[in-house]
Amino acid sequence: MERLQDRLNREARVCPACRYEDTENGWQAVTSGSRVQYRHICPSCGEISKRELRLGSRS
Repeated sequence: MERLQDRLNREARVCPACRYEDTENGWQAVTSGSRVQYRHICPSCGEISKRELRLGSRS
């Protein structure tokens, strides 16, 4: 979980809406049992970028 958050903080810094490069704020992670949701709010335009990781056992 932390590895993906670190990767997002390194690679996903440019806002897709306004192209602002955020070098100060990182992605926030919220867990809800079987899912981890990552969210970043652009400080320039307020655009919310989301990524989701689903956790579960393999059959």
